Amino acid sequence: MTTMVKVAIVGASGYTGLELMRLSSQHPEVALIAVSSEKHAGKRVGEVFPYLEGKVNLTFYSVPAHQGVNDADFVFVALPHRESMAVVPTLLKKGKRVVDLSADFRLRDPDLYERWYQQHAAPEWLKDAVYGLAELYREDIKKAQLVANPGCYPTAVLLALAPAVKHRLIDVSTIIVDAKSGVSGAGRSAVISSLYAEVNEGVKAYKVARHQHTPEIEQELGVIAGKNLTISFTPHLVPMNRGILATIYATLSASLSEKEVFDLYKGFYQRDMFVRLCPLGTFPSTHQVKGSNYCDIGLTVDTRNKRLISIAAIDNLLKGGSGQAMQNMNIMMGFDEGLGITQAPLFP
Repeated sequence: MTTMVKVAIVGASGYTGLELMRLSSQHPEVALIAVSSEKHAGKRVGEVFPYLEGKVNLTFYSVPAHQGVNDADFVFVALPHRESMAVVPTLLKKGKRVVDLSADFRLRDPDLYERWYQQHAAPEWLKDAVYGLAELYREDIKKAQLVANPGCYPTAVLLALAPAVKHRLIDVSTIIVDAKSGVSGAGRSAVISSLYAEVNEGVKAYKVARHQHTPEIEQELGVIAGKNLTISFTPHLVPMNRGILATIYATLSASLSEKEVFDLYKGFYQRDMFVRLCPLGTFPSTHQVKGSNYCDIGLTVDTRNKRLISIAAIDNLLKGGSGQAMQNMNIMMGFDEGLGITQAPLFP
């Protein structure tokens, strides 16, 4: 009989924390023993979130005042950017294995982090953090104590581009990313720009050419390409709860057919259970991945303009967040990679 992994979630009342609770409650090797929320400390999970009644029978605790996290073998940190760096080092010093869902440990260069976020409070840990995109870093994740879970936009963009960059199919100086996200990507905080009346029946671009996920995408594409590069990235907010659709354009570096590109992508992802390639002539939809840990990718070659167009769809809260975090935990703990996260997408 195997011993279940004792898991704590720090920051469990945000959207990614809630999904982590839901996924943990159905994972056959996880015993969820502690969940934190400063706002709801002292309240039962089912009292605050009735949909988890009977699934998560715990009371939220306040981070400074609870022993539960000390008893955990594994900790998910789902705090906002800039807050995780104050918590994660303490957990690491206690020997915990950690997946951090914020951006605080994704960028390897502390100066780069400070240009896009703020001064880093624990830069000494950046060199030890493994970027948690399993399709690229599976072997490193297996040995890691700290995994920096990728951002939602970077997950979609990197999976859509990695094979093309690896095989030098494109001129990396020509990459243009046009991406759309559901409103849950902005988190659960009450902000005017996320109000129903501000979002419904409209689509808008935001943080044009200055979104904080830009350096993360460039960092990882640069690793694959073997050189520094920059991209043009424009995110958009669309009136749906969840999902990301990223459409990416880049000039081909050689004359290639769609079938040749498709076969290269198929070979690149042949061992990756959560990447699904759409048959040629078809393209992904957020409806087809909602509620799942899948990334669907569609490809075409625009022969008139000699461009590769790669389109990726993910659920931003699962493959773009908590599902991917659980995938990383599975790898770190030696479980089957898909354990507890292979559920089919919801439709409609």
